[in-house]
Amino acid sequence: MPVVPFSERPGRHERHFRRKLDNSLFPRPLVNWTEDDLLEVQRLDHEELMVFLQSLRQLVRRAVELKPNEETQVILDLKAELEQFYEQACGLADQQEGNKQAIRQLVDVIMNTIRRNAAGDALAEQELAEEALARSTHFELLEHALVADLLHPDSLIQADELAAVLLTDEENQVLAAWELFDGEQRRLLLLEMKDLVEQQAEAGNVLKQRLALLHGR
Repeated sequence: MPVVPFSERPGRHERHFRRKLDNSLFPRPLVNWTEDDLLEVQRLDHEELMVFLQSLRQLVRRAVELKPNEETQVILDLKAELEQFYEQACGLADQQEGNKQAIRQLVDVIMNTIRRNAAGDALAEQELAEEALARSTHFELLEHALVADLLHPDSLIQADELAAVLLTDEENQVLAAWELFDGEQRRLLLLEMKDLVEQQAEAGNVLKQRLALLHGR
């Protein structure tokens, strides 16, 4: 039996590794795994974290060095990058609250500059208010690791694994992730989950309850 401990704050590679451990709902479950397998996904998470931290330092430096009269497009592009970095930070290993707070503060500084430039333009002010609300809602969803894992540009969760993930991940994670899908996507996912549950010789009440919960959302 492997003796390497699981991480207290795993990254996306270890999270997905753990989702598949002896989980028969997955099309490719992990069985007979070794501690080397666990060490490898932990190594990948550590490497991803190191690359992120280096890139974040460079991005923060660019933000700090913005000219007072910087072109609007340059500012908007930087804000978009910061928001992408926030998404990535939410899926990384270890404690990232400090980095996330720093990114939020930089976005707020940029948005304050944009709002000052839009002062007096009622339409622009309304659009900025709507954008701020959408960003707040998005960042709140990203506090759920499953959401961050699904939104990652190179998500480890394959299309044919999604039904299994939604049936077996923690309820609060799944309910947050469910918000990412539109009506047609939900309909198709519910059909896939129903098939998975029916294929289980002894599908427990937990799986049936999860299916019912999502069906009612």
